[in-house]
Amino acid sequence: MRNMIHMVTTMQSEKQTNTETGITSNNQTFIEGHLELLSEVNFESVTGLAEKIWKLHYAAIVSNEQIEYMLAERFSSENLSKYINSDRRWFELLWFENQLVGYCSYSHISESNEMKLEQLYLLKSLRGKGLGGFMLRHVEAETRKRNIKKLMLQVNKRNNDSVSLYKKAGFKVRKEAIFDIGNGFVMDDYVMEKTLINEK
Repeated sequence: MRNMIHMVTTMQSEKQTNTETGITSNNQTFIEGHLELLSEVNFESVTGLAEKIWKLHYAAIVSNEQIEYMLAERFSSENLSKYINSDRRWFELLWFENQLVGYCSYSHISESNEMKLEQLYLLKSLRGKGLGGFMLRHVEAETRKRNIKKLMLQVNKRNNDSVSLYKKAGFKVRKEAIFDIGNGFVMDDYVMEKTLINEK
């Protein structure tokens, strides 16, 4: 188990949370969550969670056929295995009240010396508790730890809620791009980036 964190239940209080400890200085009610690295025993569980989140989240953005194709590609055992014991890519699971409720993955792009936030997903029922923000801050901290100055991501142009959240978190649109993902499907995305400043 790693990265245990206590988080407040309101977005207003979450803004007051210390970015390193995750603990606020006021007397709010606390909830507990933590991240841990993906292991082979979690492959089936995280695949099931992704199916639940994606089929709800992307239903109005891309076709069901594309959702199924993307899930099969990204959550194959072969692809998930690439994160095990890797020093270039990481996949972490978010646990809350002893339940798997979200996940994030990120990888180092050596050619441009950037970190790519590949995925950051959370059950819709748990939004607004600061859990998504915790995962994003964690990825930023891991990026800084490796002395990487730039964090980038791709997000579907029609994914309005996510685009808005990333902009609020300090990301800017680098460019628009259409990516061929195979089997006749494409992703019409924004490529976004954030320059990270070392915290003192």
